[in-house]
Amino acid sequence: MQAVRELSTAEVSDALDYFRLPGSALGIQPIAGAPALFGPAFTVSFVPVDVACPGTVGDFLDDIPAGAVAVLDNGGRLDCTVWGGIMSRLAAHRGVAGTVIHGVCRDTAQADAAGYPLYARGRFMRTGKDRVQVSAVGQPVSLGDVRVVPGDYMLADADGVVVIPRSQAQRVIERALRTRDVEQRIVDAALAGMALGEARRQFGYHVLQRAGH
Repeated sequence: MQAVRELSTAEVSDALDYFRLPGSALGIQPIAGAPALFGPAFTVSFVPVDVACPGTVGDFLDDIPAGAVAVLDNGGRLDCTVWGGIMSRLAAHRGVAGTVIHGVCRDTAQADAAGYPLYARGRFMRTGKDRVQVSAVGQPVSLGDVRVVPGDYMLADADGVVVIPRSQAQRVIERALRTRDVEQRIVDAALAGMALGEARRQFGYHVLQRAGH
């Protein structure tokens, strides 16, 4: 999987398109910390608090392996957080690769100080305590219209987040590497004097995402 760390989310997104696989998480952006992450997904989902049997926002951090990415599904809610400064500081200390949230986070200055990668739909200071509670850990979750299964590979950079299904990882990575190679050839040819249109035509730029090319 070392090759994945060298790829951009754009290259992987093109490869996902080639195989007609969903995986580009719309609306989830870099919020704080280091500008990239990669690792297998550790999934947590939340639901509105059950007043008859209230739960908590969870201590699942203790269960996240070093190198994994915490993927939190709070239903896209923007009115309360499920990740804050305590979590960022401890996750960074324990070697967690980063956090991706279908929702919002807070205490982002602490994540920045720790160099801890946070990706979310935004930032908002209001706590999720007594508003939401953990409903499941280690089950499939949603990042909008992208499904994440535990162990799927998460890749993020300045452009956002992509999800590589674990079962499809090898062919997606190989295709993304091919895309990168073709685009570099186009740039090299254009820098050497070839017209951009001709370089794109010669190296098949316009059909890169079409199956069979």
